[in-house]
Amino acid sequence: MKQKVRMLSLAALIAALSFTVNAYAADLEALPLVLPKPSEQGTPSDIELSEYVEKPSDKPRPAFMAPKGVKNVALGKTVTSSDKSPLAGTFDLVVDGNKEATDEFLELHRRPQWVQIDLEKSFPLTAIVVWHSFATPQVYRDVVVLGSDDPEFEKDVTIFYNNDYDDTLGFGAGKDLEYFETHEGRLIDCKGKKVRHIRLYSNGSTFGRLNRYTEVEVWAKE
Repeated sequence: MKQKVRMLSLAALIAALSFTVNAYAADLEALPLVLPKPSEQGTPSDIELSEYVEKPSDKPRPAFMAPKGVKNVALGKTVTSSDKSPLAGTFDLVVDGNKEATDEFLELHRRPQWVQIDLEKSFPLTAIVVWHSFATPQVYRDVVVLGSDDPEFEKDVTIFYNNDYDDTLGFGAGKDLEYFETHEGRLIDCKGKKVRHIRLYSNGSTFGRLNRYTEVEVWAKE
């Protein structure tokens, strides 16, 4: 009798879990991400594909499933930076909605630099997508993406992405891979973490020591 009760309880649990999973899946759809036109010139043979660099792929990135109703909450928001006098462009270009490989980008000086986006309130983030510069094949170095409710990033900091494998920036050795810039950008799964401020670091690339940002999108549901 006890064994029969246990079997019924297990069956009920499985049914409940199945219902929950199916209900969750029904609330998901492909992230409504609009990509810019491709502009890659192939993969240069002089860029070393070390164990820290993701091998390039000619296949499209699989659709990223997100909650229905998410939108780019970074669009038009305030952007600040560690570099107070950019070499080219203005901070608003990072969140103006233009992702095409044109001359409209923010270019910061050499050495590690960051840009920071104030979302104006905390959101449970679905994903962040960043385009540094994909007009020329290159791999950006020390890409670290952080989130926090603290604008100074001194407490309660979440590391969303870190490919700084030798800990140049001091956030710990990153486990994420360096990657070739493409028109798809780098999509980062934020797993619903709720934050207000996003800070993105970079430290030059295989093409040059300057830091470019074409666009950053932050996807969330209000």
